[in-house]
Amino acid sequence: MTAFIDFPSPIPKMIYLDHHATTPVIPEVLQAMLPWMTENFGSPHSTSHIFGRKSSQACSDAIELIASELEADPSSVIITSSASESNNLAITGTMLHPRQKRSHVITAPTEHPSVLRPISDLKRRGFRVSELPVRQQGGKFCGLVDPEDLRALINDDTALVSIMWANNEIGSIQPIAELASIAHQYGAIFHTDATQAVGKVPVSVKATDCDLLSGSAHKFYGPKGVGFLCIGSEHKRVRLAPMILGGDQQSGLRAGTLNCPGLIGMATALKICNRDLAIETTRLATLRNQLWMKLDDRLPGIELNGPFLDQQVRLSGNLNISLPGVESETIISASEDLAISTGAACSSFDPRPSHVLTSIGIDESRARRSLRFGLGRGTTDRTIEEAVELLCRAHRRILESDL
Repeated sequence: MTAFIDFPSPIPKMIYLDHHATTPVIPEVLQAMLPWMTENFGSPHSTSHIFGRKSSQACSDAIELIASELEADPSSVIITSSASESNNLAITGTMLHPRQKRSHVITAPTEHPSVLRPISDLKRRGFRVSELPVRQQGGKFCGLVDPEDLRALINDDTALVSIMWANNEIGSIQPIAELASIAHQYGAIFHTDATQAVGKVPVSVKATDCDLLSGSAHKFYGPKGVGFLCIGSEHKRVRLAPMILGGDQQSGLRAGTLNCPGLIGMATALKICNRDLAIETTRLATLRNQLWMKLDDRLPGIELNGPFLDQQVRLSGNLNISLPGVESETIISASEDLAISTGAACSSFDPRPSHVLTSIGIDESRARRSLRFGLGRGTTDRTIEEAVELLCRAHRRILESDL
């Protein structure tokens, strides 16, 4: 069995290396979804007739599958529209629940905006917020938090600790189980934004004892517009104030008709990614290392951003670099046949340098010369060769034009 699936590009000669931003829907997922958009179109909440009952059962089966793949309790899985919604529900829902009496939140400066912004809003409401420092550029564990720093910050007033499982820009993988254990020693809730981790590394709610875990289908070859939040476990109840009010769907925690096709697609994609996880992780790490070595050989002065290229501390498909002498926006514009980015897709209109890179000690000049590569199931040896050629050619052309 091979994990690689050849995706024909809809844009001739275009090379896609931005899988952290989004992934294509793989054929098996699309096939699983299509019947639930056409003949099986009933609302899963209209169970008075066969159309609704079929959809309801399909949604239940999909949630069971998601729970199984994440080693979570099926009753804990809430379906949302995105990881951003899941993060907001986890953070704001925890802190604004009427029975929540604690007032302290801990996070890290390298989190996604969908974590940092609701926490910033909580601060404006009067909650206390602490940020864990992250290890700085230049070491194997760059971008990771030190569990002992959490132990030093946490106290009996800490209600919530929110730490991302894997970073979307530099790929750093946090010691989630150890961090969750420390949070629980003080009676705090532990939340992880696992958006970039699900389907790329083994993710288990049970093994890590996470109280809240967020994810989004379009990061692991499922459709856009559907995500999930695992809430609590069979032995621990986590109370949330709902953010979307209306009907009593999903135990009153998230009103609105379930996205049945999206949910089925998400479950199918997760099963496929977990099935192929070991072989795909190794394959992508090999390709990513080739990409780095080829660029390092042809572009003197190139710099690696983030942790070492080690599968224990960095996502296998992630590479973040800074180019010598050329800002990233300039070279992206000059590399029209290469789809890469400077960082998070949601921050593409923000003129400021990456908050992730500056948080790990990278200066503004270097941060503005950074590029993020996200390798995926469609990446091959040929993809790497062509990407290196396109990037080096554009880099040379820009420098020559400035002479």
